Amino acid sequence: MSEIGKKIRIERLMNRESRNMVIIPMDHGLSDGPIEGLINITDTVNRVAEGGANAVLMQKGMVRYGHRGYGHDIGLVVHISASSVLSPDPNAKVQVCTVEEVLKMGADAVSMHINIGSDTETDQLEKLGTISRDCTEWGMPLLAMMYPRGKKITNPHDPVNVAHAARIGAELGADVVKTVYTGDPDSFRDVVRGCPVPVVIAGGPKTSTDLGLLEMIDGAMEAGARGAAIGRNVFQHRDPVRLTRAICEIVHHRRPVEEALEQLK
Repeated sequence: MSEIGKKIRIERLMNRESRNMVIIPMDHGLSDGPIEGLINITDTVNRVAEGGANAVLMQKGMVRYGHRGYGHDIGLVVHISASSVLSPDPNAKVQVCTVEEVLKMGADAVSMHINIGSDTETDQLEKLGTISRDCTEWGMPLLAMMYPRGKKITNPHDPVNVAHAARIGAELGADVVKTVYTGDPDSFRDVVRGCPVPVVIAGGPKTSTDLGLLEMIDGAMEAGARGAAIGRNVFQHRDPVRLTRAICEIVHHRRPVEEALEQLK
């Protein structure tokens, strides 16, 4: 029965027609503090839901504040790992929640952040393996955020390193892998090809232009990505509703970037 449970939940994170997903991470309050766009998390959830996002992602303590009993339905992913920018080693992620807790919250998936190349990589991989086992037991989809980050990582966007990080997520049982874009469709195609589970791209630091963000998403989709998980670039945007709609135009309808930009006018 856990297999059908996982299937039902993961479909709540997807567009039923495109089978792709637009997820808006909002877990930055733990890592970065109460930054712009997350002061009133209920309002932000309202905005991205109105824009057509498939799911939001947040830490367990914010679920009660982000929950809405009205408006457009939206999926929920609960993040179960954490570190802050104040830590001596922000790359050292620790587990702060269990799959059983997430299940009781009514969430559709759990997510876990793993930094490949960090000093604590071995501990993080061990935790990922354990969480993967628990997700299988409870029928809970697992989104693994797989990033090349550490002392030996000189270029976190290097296609070889990104492909390796993504593959590790699949090897340990993730149902969806989130990772960084490598800069162009050709190199990112190798990342997707090497990862047998759906890949979605991270938004990263806030971009300087809407065009640059949408071109990145379009390039990833051209390479075979199954969606985008964009946080700061959406919830810190002047109009999160319209930007979410523009992203959905590319991810779900494969509209050209120029047409998607029309949503922002």
